[in-house]
Amino acid sequence: MFSTKSAAVVVTGLAFWAAGEFASAADWPRFRGPNGSGIAPDDASVPSEWSDTKNLAWKFELPGPGSSSPIVVGNKVFVTCFSGYGTTSEGNAGKLEDLKRHLVCVDATTGTQIWAVSLSAAMPEDPYSRMLGEHGYASGSPVSDGERVYVFYGKGGVLAYDLNGKELWRTSVGTESGPQRWGSGASPILFENLLIVNASEENSALVGLDKLTGKEVWKAQADGLSSTWGTPVIVGEGEAAELVLGVPGEVWAMNPRTGKMRWYATGTQDQSYCASVVTDGQVVYAIDGRSGEGVAIRAGGNPNSKDKDVTQSHTVWRTNAPGRICSPIVSHGRIFTTTRGTVLCLDATSGEKIYQERFPSADAASATGGGDRGGRGGGMGGGSDYASPILVGDKFILVTRSGVTHVWKDGPEFQSLATNRFASDNSKFNGTPAVSGSRLFLRSDKALYCVSAK
Repeated sequence: MFSTKSAAVVVTGLAFWAAGEFASAADWPRFRGPNGSGIAPDDASVPSEWSDTKNLAWKFELPGPGSSSPIVVGNKVFVTCFSGYGTTSEGNAGKLEDLKRHLVCVDATTGTQIWAVSLSAAMPEDPYSRMLGEHGYASGSPVSDGERVYVFYGKGGVLAYDLNGKELWRTSVGTESGPQRWGSGASPILFENLLIVNASEENSALVGLDKLTGKEVWKAQADGLSSTWGTPVIVGEGEAAELVLGVPGEVWAMNPRTGKMRWYATGTQDQSYCASVVTDGQVVYAIDGRSGEGVAIRAGGNPNSKDKDVTQSHTVWRTNAPGRICSPIVSHGRIFTTTRGTVLCLDATSGEKIYQERFPSADAASATGGGDRGGRGGGMGGGSDYASPILVGDKFILVTRSGVTHVWKDGPEFQSLATNRFASDNSKFNGTPAVSGSRLFLRSDKALYCVSAK
């Protein structure tokens, strides 16, 4: 069992996209798309403006709320939801034993349901309150290899389905609760023949499962994983691949095939880590924490050294960088991070600020959350949006909790392109959008939307 600090937790090098495990390059197969980058394929193109009456291809009413992001495989969109408990206000949460989770498959062209499967919650589940009420019981996004779709339901376990909705296997990765009882939030990822799950809340562990059988291949437990909700990314390819994850106080890199620690370095100094790290393939960027910190660490570690602490040798820069739950994006040598109605652009080489701007017409509801579900309404630390920005072509898209969506241009200067909203939907928008070709998919607590130029 790893120690809190000198522990080797997991940093993997995921090259599944390049390895061709997915059916189509147009797919958006996991949280934040290809390797969690948040960057759409080069041929993707979506409108800058939309509303209830403009560029809305279809709207599908969901069976319940959720903070997970949709994924796209071929002409199928997958999204998770929950119902039966905790869908309204804390004082009227219902009965915990009525909680159900749902995986819904929707036709990407027509917006009609193809199939849906439900699962009753495993008991005892964490009760609805405070921060768990902010994001709910369906916060991990599905992931797909083009033949199967996988979901992680926290204490409810990990399940695999074929693309027609047939359950293939299910397994538990733990039934414990973290110290804050904030519930599950990380999304599973794929690497070669493995499904890798951040079960920090359920088992203080990262777990590698055989994707065909659900059998545990490796498990890396560490006290330092406590209060970690980020989704790992893969850095590098082949034998050099690393599984990288931000944890409270550190950044960890592991061998994705075995769960053994490759290296670790001092990261952002907070008692929790909510965002996911990003990479340009050479450097890992971690931005998180109430105090607002950012750190860049050169990947690769010291393979010929027994000392796995690479803080001194591999730290590229440290800086002040406000960020909390939203994960950053690296593009054209620049880092973009968003929080509380602002966007910060940093030079990826030096960490120096290029610009910091407030979004125009920032809706006050983005700081309080939409709808009536939620323990405190303001998110962790107050005023935090949950969805992360994505990049489609030369424009960024950020969905706030109120449903106000900001679109701005990728570049060294801030240029707002549009501010959009579905006026008919006052529920929370916590999910990060997905992209496939000319279609943009957004989810709220009430509905799944497809935006596409008509």
